[in-house]
Amino acid sequence: MSPPPPSSEFDRLRGIMAKLRDPETGCPWDVEQSFSSISPYTIEEAYEVADAIEREDYEDLRDELGDLLLQVVFHSQMASEAGLFTVDDVARAINDKMVRRHPHVFRNGDDRTAEEQTRAWEDIKASERSIKDEDSSALAGVAKALPALMRAEKLQKRAARTGFDWTNPEDILEKLAEETDEVQDAIENGNLAEIEDEIGDLLFVTANLARRFKLDPEIALRKANDKFERRFRAMEALAATENKEFSSLGLSEQDALWTRVKMKE
Repeated sequence: MSPPPPSSEFDRLRGIMAKLRDPETGCPWDVEQSFSSISPYTIEEAYEVADAIEREDYEDLRDELGDLLLQVVFHSQMASEAGLFTVDDVARAINDKMVRRHPHVFRNGDDRTAEEQTRAWEDIKASERSIKDEDSSALAGVAKALPALMRAEKLQKRAARTGFDWTNPEDILEKLAEETDEVQDAIENGNLAEIEDEIGDLLFVTANLARRFKLDPEIALRKANDKFERRFRAMEALAATENKEFSSLGLSEQDALWTRVKMKE
């Protein structure tokens, strides 16, 4: 399959962004933005892409991918103005990286399973980091801006590649019990900093348990959030059908509604 021709619509987008950023005739809001001020929007757009995928709303996915693409062009336009790089440099860098990280496709022509390719990908990334960075740690390059559960999983995967990992789920469950006890001790001590620290440890071990079963802890928590929201809204609806204000009910009555909702699922 031959590569698609250059997109005139993409060129149009580049022109629109350049015009918006024009200091004399552009949009004042766009002109005053910086990398740091736009960064939260970039993260938000990536999550909206993921949300559209989860909802299987592909028309919305098209629109959200456009919003995310705009973020790439926005950052690249600001970089071009500062003499740092252009959007063509961005495209060239990812093109080169994809070819470099897929030698079995573009050079060697060997057959690999998805799991073998994942291991090879990580090896190539590690080699690239050793050339580019002074940080030689196995944990180098795990971005601090990642969602905390996602970052925990990535740190644990990196550590596991060195052999630093639990060998079976039972060990992780024992650690979970230990961390739960430590949370309880911290609560009894009444030290908020200690409670925060121990809850962090508990969440970190929970992420490790999910990883052990090749589950994404971020997705697991997202599903738990959705389940809680669905059940909570159902409780509110039940209360409304009985002409009751949910917030005015006592905890025992609310718990009873929760039980009824769970039994219906």
